[in-house]
Amino acid sequence: MSSISSGNLLGPLFASAKMRGALSDSAMLQRMLDMEAALARAEAATGVIPKSAAAPIAAACVAKRFDIAVVGNAAAQASNVAIPLVKALTAAVAKRDKDAARFVHWGATSQDIIDTATVLALRDASALLERDLAHAIKGFVSLAKKHRNSVMAGRTWLQQALPTTFGLKAAEYAASLARSRTRMIAAVEEASVLQFGGAAGTLAALNKKGTLVAKALGKSLDLAVPPAPWHAHSDRLVNAASAIAIAIGECGKIASDVSLLMQTEICEVFEPAGKGRGGSSTMPQKRNPALSAQILAAANLAPGLVSSLLAGLTHEQERGIGGWQASWLALPQLLLIASGAFERTAEIATGLEVDQTRMRANLDLSNGLIMAEAVQFALAEKLGKSRAHDLVAEASKQALKSGKHLRGALNEIPEVMEILSGKKIAGLFDPANYLGEAQKFIDAAIASAERSLKK
Repeated sequence: MSSISSGNLLGPLFASAKMRGALSDSAMLQRMLDMEAALARAEAATGVIPKSAAAPIAAACVAKRFDIAVVGNAAAQASNVAIPLVKALTAAVAKRDKDAARFVHWGATSQDIIDTATVLALRDASALLERDLAHAIKGFVSLAKKHRNSVMAGRTWLQQALPTTFGLKAAEYAASLARSRTRMIAAVEEASVLQFGGAAGTLAALNKKGTLVAKALGKSLDLAVPPAPWHAHSDRLVNAASAIAIAIGECGKIASDVSLLMQTEICEVFEPAGKGRGGSSTMPQKRNPALSAQILAAANLAPGLVSSLLAGLTHEQERGIGGWQASWLALPQLLLIASGAFERTAEIATGLEVDQTRMRANLDLSNGLIMAEAVQFALAEKLGKSRAHDLVAEASKQALKSGKHLRGALNEIPEVMEILSGKKIAGLFDPANYLGEAQKFIDAAIASAERSLKK
């Protein structure tokens, strides 16, 4: 997992290039420095530190001027990256202005810097995730409209159940991703709050000016200021992480469907083709569901990462130990794999190949058994559901045993022939005649998905 953030070997496989850049070491370091610069400005503006100190501190808050490896190695001894960063920043400011250096990190604590930087990273990451989800939603809406009448076998428990349309499946994909995107946006907005409480959450070092500084700091960073510091209450971040994980899971459901529909025995859809994509190192004929595999890997990892964040909710007293530290790894990794899952899902949505002919052919594999319910309810109008069920169940058994089409087995039951004419039975075995409210559901799902994109 650590290789994902480094972006060298596994990074491109599991995370988007933009997300790897957004969560790189230098980007995260810059966000902490942005917090330090904003803190100095806010405190100078409220009279907590000399006005002359703000500019030298802010000028030194440039990530490329710091040695990330040195800061990282020092963090192993200091217990977090903020402590050695503040030390290095103080030294950098002192080279410019020794008096200003005295006011670096004034009244703040390490958690203020790290948590606020985390919130800024979450907000930046969410903007990237939103775009990929919107792209995927639009793709599935387009597929739903195009294939609203593409009849296929609906499958329950991995068995053919009743006819449906691929348009309905695609519309449901779009609607589920739209809900996930809306949920994520709301959760991230709620979590986009400043963390500023000082050593123990009281801002005692700021001489009754803590709330004034917090307001100025929040305005500078474009973050809401919460009613009180949240050092020991990470529920907002965990809620946002959970919403993102749910979206990953929805992508996983889509990837699972696509991979199953790509099986040789089914072959109803195919992931978008590309040079070097989906091939085998030994079998030249293979076209593997490579995108789906990457999405499903993310769906497999996400619950564990969120579990770590949930476990970390039990912060001890005013500032916790262990759970907070675990979040430094869990949340960025979740954002990284989410970016890969959402990007790959968008690729599938906009490039999926659909074989309508194969879908129609697969409907005939069961020799009419997929239409058993349609026949049963047609008979039930005269015989009642129980008797109709028994007759169709018996005919189904005979069809399976003999290899006959269900219609042939029904023709051998006088009680059935007395009720259903040949024309009526023929109509009952047309899958397109037994789609229920599919078209209404498609329209409603598409409408909900498109509404969500306008908000």
